Amino acid sequence: MAQPLIGISMSREEKSDTTTRDWLRRTYIVAIIEAGGIPVPLPNESSSTALLRKCHGLLLTGGGDFDPATFGASNLGTEMSGVSTARDTTELGLIRVADGLKMPTFGICRGIQALTVAGGGSLIQDIPSARPDSPIHHSQAEPRPEVTHRVVLETGTRLADILRTTTVSVNSFHHQAIDRAPAGYVVTAHSDDGIIEAIEDPTALFRIGVQWHPEDLQSHQAEAKSLFTKFVEAASEYQERGQ
Repeated sequence: MAQPLIGISMSREEKSDTTTRDWLRRTYIVAIIEAGGIPVPLPNESSSTALLRKCHGLLLTGGGDFDPATFGASNLGTEMSGVSTARDTTELGLIRVADGLKMPTFGICRGIQALTVAGGGSLIQDIPSARPDSPIHHSQAEPRPEVTHRVVLETGTRLADILRTTTVSVNSFHHQAIDRAPAGYVVTAHSDDGIIEAIEDPTALFRIGVQWHPEDLQSHQAEAKSLFTKFVEAASEYQERGQ
């Protein structure tokens, strides 16, 4: 059986016409390869939707903030970083294509936020401003492979079934988060301060978003590795169906 092709969204660093770059952390690539897939980077160009149609799964990666205008909000004047109209437009287009094809989709950090925005949900623009009394540092100073807080899972969900636990320790590198979940999704996990940490579409073959970074944990944490394994397995099933 051929290995499934996994389209991976890319970050955009905008400086000038000659130094603007699309880039991707290698940990995403390694995680997909080790799970049995073939990574296909998707640059922030309109042509990436055509490339995605040749793939069998979509991985939405972490990165900069969403422009509040994408979810119908005004800028509250809080911290914003890495905002890219090109990336916002590309990723929302990729999600529309993946949804239309019923393609397995996995959103990580910004990726869960992309699923939220695409589905008509909304985001907390800055957790420290919205939850000043939270004891959790959602943008940790510790190295990426270290876990710093726990997440509590909803029983009976696909995510809890994949992770085979009711709590999991995670890393955390974000200051935006889901405020209102998108239509058709259920919330499947929270941190102890009430921040939404995961969502899923219960009707899909695989459409899950998590707010942490399992690609940085999968080399030494079974729960993180199982997420990539099940995602690539779903992409293989999608491939076998000839979709």
